[in-house]
Amino acid sequence: MAKLITGGSGFIGTYLARALLKKGEEVVLFDIIKDSPLLYDIKDRVKIVQGDLASWAEVLEVVKQYKIDGIYHTGALLSASAEEKPITAYQVNAGGTFNVLEAARLFNVERVIYLSTIATYGLGIPERVSEDTIQMPVSMYGVTKVFSERLGEYYQRKFGVDFRGLRFPSVIGPGRGPGGASAYSTLIIQEPALGRPYQCFVDEEARIPLLYIKDAVDSLIQLYEADGKGLKRRVYNIAGFSPSAKEVAQEVKKYLPKVTIEFQPIPEMVEVVHSWPKYMDETRAFEDWGWKTKYFLKETVKDFIEEVQAHPEIYG
Repeated sequence: MAKLITGGSGFIGTYLARALLKKGEEVVLFDIIKDSPLLYDIKDRVKIVQGDLASWAEVLEVVKQYKIDGIYHTGALLSASAEEKPITAYQVNAGGTFNVLEAARLFNVERVIYLSTIATYGLGIPERVSEDTIQMPVSMYGVTKVFSERLGEYYQRKFGVDFRGLRFPSVIGPGRGPGGASAYSTLIIQEPALGRPYQCFVDEEARIPLLYIKDAVDSLIQLYEADGKGLKRRVYNIAGFSPSAKEVAQEVKKYLPKVTIEFQPIPEMVEVVHSWPKYMDETRAFEDWGWKTKYFLKETVKDFIEEVQAHPEIYG
């Protein structure tokens, strides 16, 4: 029996694969992209299957062939690409989730862990969002994620599929790609750690919730392993921490005092970032299955810089 990670060659998928391997799990990665520099140390220890989430047959085949007993569904067309290609986003994000849940139902998969997002919230919401905050997304990415959350809940009620999901803020860490308005939160640490200056495209006061990749992976695994009897809902928020861009820059300079970080705001990016919630509430995750964020600003910046400098050839 094996664990399947959709989007397995991506940023979160590769870190998750490493963590599962450390736990002695057999891991199968399913992705439209077969190889990635982020797989540098584990590609010989996992099975990589190239496939399309939008293909019902391909998803069912990988679950059947490798006798998958648990699925971490992290694959999706992300926000910028989803806006450019809304039809593809619907097929991959919404249709892909349907395919994953159908495969779980047909082949009696033990559990499906779904990766959702802060983008499911929309305009006119409070600065701090909880599971009770209305979800009215304004992006195709957010729309498909809300749909997938509700579809997972339906499959749980109708067919007994053990669906569990997490809404993440912006996940940061070594190797995250440059796309999207929240990318500054990774690049403002990664570029200086590589010895390069960084021009930040948001203003100093921009503040969004961030989640370090190691906490992101731990929360996914911890929810998978949580006793279902204690879960009062199917989808939970994970809060991370919420520094301003200036506070991140100041923390980076404590470790890299000679680095150059400048703020050159791009109005379109600033507008997007300032429209997002500033804080997420993870009280219910703590109450129901004991989750606690471990990496805050200081711990994140320190570990992030150390990881990048240990492998500059990968992240450079």
